[in-house]
Amino acid sequence: MSEAPIVPEQNRLLAALPKSAKERIFPRLKLVELKLGDVIYESGQPIEFVYFPTNCIVSLLYVMLNGSSAEISVVGNEGMVGIAVFMGSDSTPSRTVVQSQGFAYRLPASDLKAEFNNDPEVRVLTLRYTQALITQMSQTAVCNRHHTIDQQLCRWLLLSLDRLPDNLLTMTQELIANMLGVRREGVTEAAGKLQKLGIIEYHRGHIRVIDRPELEAHCCECYEVVKRETERLASARVHS
Repeated sequence: MSEAPIVPEQNRLLAALPKSAKERIFPRLKLVELKLGDVIYESGQPIEFVYFPTNCIVSLLYVMLNGSSAEISVVGNEGMVGIAVFMGSDSTPSRTVVQSQGFAYRLPASDLKAEFNNDPEVRVLTLRYTQALITQMSQTAVCNRHHTIDQQLCRWLLLSLDRLPDNLLTMTQELIANMLGVRREGVTEAAGKLQKLGIIEYHRGHIRVIDRPELEAHCCECYEVVKRETERLASARVHS
């Protein structure tokens, strides 16, 4: 059997657009494949396109002068990458990297900016999503400062799971360490604990979550705060 075709409505932000906006925007979308590790934006470079993930995950990373990095947010099928284009800028200070490969719809940044300026419904929709993204960034900063690596890993796994079609993540411990801004040894120890508890299976860069309720039980409150705010704003925009 062939796989089901990918359509714009698999991205929840695109699906929530009013019909008139869909008629204008959808013909200008281009489906692109994004592979693990692809850099979509580099810090300070002009943004030519915005991306609406369907089944991939994109990480926004802040990279220090010495090359170390930490993830400030993740974006999946709930949103878009490139909010700077309607926030008064044409670039971003963060690096944007594909965390889990898959597909996304690409739209010229100028087209989205025009829609934002001319259509009040599109403007409200994108600003509500931006608020949810800011909540995630803020909570990530709090989590990185006050919670253990074990809790941070649980939060990261849950946020990733929410944006994937199954419970399997393909990600090396080194890449996870770069995302969390911690040493690889810390991730190895934290993943080992979860595996001994029967919460995950980890083998050669593949993480399978086998007990999500327990994963949530071992997580700090940061995941629930982000999830609740994202769902609240998504519900508001659909019923507005």
